[in-house]
Amino acid sequence: MIKITKHISKNIRQKWQHTKPRSKFILGFVVLCLTGRSLPYFFPIRSQDIIQHQQTFKFTDRNALPLGTILTRDQENTVVVPLDKISPLFINAIIAAEDKRYYQHGALDMKAIGRSLLEALQARQIVSGASTITMQLARMLEPTPRTFGNKVREIWLSWRLTAGMNKNQILAAYINRLPMGGNIYGVEAASRTYFGISATDLNLAQATILAALPNDPTDLNPYYHWNILKKRQKYVLKRMVEDNYITQTQAEKTFAEEITLQPENQGIIAAPHFLFWLSENLSTNNINQNLFTTGTPTVIRTTIDRPLQQFVTAQVGQIVKNLQPYNVNHAAAIVIDNHSGEVLAYVGSPNYFDYQKMGSNDGVQALRQPGSTLKPFLYQLALENKVINPNTVLADVPTYYAIPGAQLYSPTNYNQDRFLGPVIVRIALANSLNIPAVRVLEKVGVENFLNRLHQLGFRHLKASPEYYGLGLSLGSGEVSLWELAKAYLIMAIQGEVIPIVTAIPPQTSPIFQDKMKEDTLETKNSDISLIPNAKSESEIAILGEFIPIVRKIYAQTSPIFQDKMKEDTLETKNSDISLIPNAKSEWMLITDMLSDTHARATEFGVNSALNLPFPAAVKTGTSSDFRDTWTVGFSKDYTVAVWVGNFSGKPMMQISGVMGAAPLWNRIMLHLHEKNEPTFFPTPKNMVQRPVCTISGLRPKSDCSSVMTEYFYPEKLPEYEHLSNNYQVGNLPTEYNEWLARQSESSLVDGELKILFPQEDDYFLIDSSAGEQKLEFKLANSAQKSVEWWLNGEKLVVNSDNSFFWQLIPGKWNLEVRSGKMVDRVNFQVKLSDKSPYNGFSILQEGKRKKEEERRKKEEGRNVK
Repeated sequence: MIKITKHISKNIRQKWQHTKPRSKFILGFVVLCLTGRSLPYFFPIRSQDIIQHQQTFKFTDRNALPLGTILTRDQENTVVVPLDKISPLFINAIIAAEDKRYYQHGALDMKAIGRSLLEALQARQIVSGASTITMQLARMLEPTPRTFGNKVREIWLSWRLTAGMNKNQILAAYINRLPMGGNIYGVEAASRTYFGISATDLNLAQATILAALPNDPTDLNPYYHWNILKKRQKYVLKRMVEDNYITQTQAEKTFAEEITLQPENQGIIAAPHFLFWLSENLSTNNINQNLFTTGTPTVIRTTIDRPLQQFVTAQVGQIVKNLQPYNVNHAAAIVIDNHSGEVLAYVGSPNYFDYQKMGSNDGVQALRQPGSTLKPFLYQLALENKVINPNTVLADVPTYYAIPGAQLYSPTNYNQDRFLGPVIVRIALANSLNIPAVRVLEKVGVENFLNRLHQLGFRHLKASPEYYGLGLSLGSGEVSLWELAKAYLIMAIQGEVIPIVTAIPPQTSPIFQDKMKEDTLETKNSDISLIPNAKSESEIAILGEFIPIVRKIYAQTSPIFQDKMKEDTLETKNSDISLIPNAKSEWMLITDMLSDTHARATEFGVNSALNLPFPAAVKTGTSSDFRDTWTVGFSKDYTVAVWVGNFSGKPMMQISGVMGAAPLWNRIMLHLHEKNEPTFFPTPKNMVQRPVCTISGLRPKSDCSSVMTEYFYPEKLPEYEHLSNNYQVGNLPTEYNEWLARQSESSLVDGELKILFPQEDDYFLIDSSAGEQKLEFKLANSAQKSVEWWLNGEKLVVNSDNSFFWQLIPGKWNLEVRSGKMVDRVNFQVKLSDKSPYNGFSILQEGKRKKEEERRKKEEGRNVK
């Protein structure tokens, strides 16, 4: 036996050695192909491996009023039905339209591939595809861009599907995942949505319409592109005739048949953005899967107040309509109860179902630049860390910051060239002045402020402090309306952190319990029993979260929920968030400033949409180029956040926060309080009030033109008294000179002459090749009397103006101005430059900025000491 075997082996080797190389290659290739083709059978994909997490969610508002039912959210979470529960008419139609030889070939249709290649060679472009239903299912399971490598991967996945599933199983998985427009996936969800019937009851006209949809679910949307969809239906009918499913007469009759569509709202009565957002974050990990094979929906009671939701939706639509001439197309709003943290209204756009206008975009969750809405948190942090005091005076003057590798950063206010000079903190914040905010951020530190924003829940500010820079105080990052609303809720309750609640445990409401008895499925043995007092699997108690933006919702007592909370929430005991409640005085103080209608009158007036007939703190924001406008504020009872802009990012036409978002905020706040007027905000704890001059921040004197009452820390009162005795209103630091030079007249020079430009020891370079070059001397002359201009002891001119132009001459100069007994003088130099890389006197500005930078550094050094 051994000898025979050796003999046979020897013969095979001899024959192989004498085989021609070409034959060897062919034989090796065949063996390789057979080996590769058999590999999928070692890695089959079975139907249980790709089971869909089928769920239908039925939502009610807080009082058991229906909000709507979500049949489907994506291809993995939809209404799944077995093949025998689907109309044979649809099955025939989809096979005819997508893969006529489906039951005759394997994973690939070699005949179709050959035809496709031949057509491509003849036309020199791809004319038709050759994807089978199995290949399309593979693409649904693992969507990837259309590349050669991904096509190979798709074929491999198709082979694995055929290795583990029969034809009917593959077809059922495919049909239940078909994209049917918007958030609709699967034939059952599409049939219920468009026709209000189950897939088993589809007639031929309805079946062919649905079979036409997956070819291009967006451009064939039945509500917007009916005529184009009918053309695709005609193609499906033609293919069915060719495959002998129907006759030509049946096709013509079916095409002419009138089809009635259900209303576009997909069975949703109110809050579609909220319902889809909430359903996308629901988890099935702790819920018995048997629930979802019964067809009984899971009922979830949300915190939404349906009448309020409908009012807010109507106001969002009205505001957008009013502002359309200014290129405004979208808006969003959210309302939160301050006492419970419950979301009462959530509007993501004027109309979710207006897909042509991007209505399904969710403006509550979208990331946009917040403008000035982050400033209150910056000032609160600065006050908390004693970087500033309530009576600190900030310079609202032209300011320049050197940024490595970039041009000098020169922030401006909303009214571009308007600067207010010395302003107290209250005035700076209430009027949303940019330069003071940047100066405060410079003192606080970008990293410290960014850390505080993270504590407050702004999870999308993920870049480094260097990336945002000083512009962080003006909205250089991107946040969501949801994040802003939660952060302002923390402010509204004086720094406390409470969960944001989106749904309510059903056992707390007798009304809901009665409703649940009608709708729920009774079961005894289910994981849902982990929920205290739950009577059925449909009674899912949903809790909110402390800070996380995207979160899943679980039964509160399950280990899954507890683990998830550890991952996603900020635990107040072991987190820096515990620092926030310890600063109640500062939170109350910021609230007091934001509710001060007189403090913000300079920029917003006393009759703007920000002013309400009851106490309310509010802040607006406008992003660069008027792309986004925001208004976020609160009363003692409610927090309301609104956004107005365009989802496309296109700028509006000069629409600011007070013009765009504020009117919407105003309407919602008035509606919330039309029956119960809110009480006043609590006064800052452990602080006392004193009158201050808004220019000095100290006790007013006779020369102070503006006085207000401000809060003080008791320990700061001795300093307040001491400095008040020695301060003169007219003694402004040199950093105000450029600002003073821009004023036509000013009372801040204390009745004296003051040369504003040039400054002591300035020097100027002039270009020898240029023509006549002049320098403007500027002064502040509060007395408005005639002035004598002297240069190096020589009288130049006598006039009553506050400026004088002098032709530049190289040399050292002493400039002097005289008016009666008042005198002021400065020394400066003029040098001749052989080469001038600058135009005119632009080097002057550079020199002055450098000097200002050096001066600021010196002052900071003194402050540190």
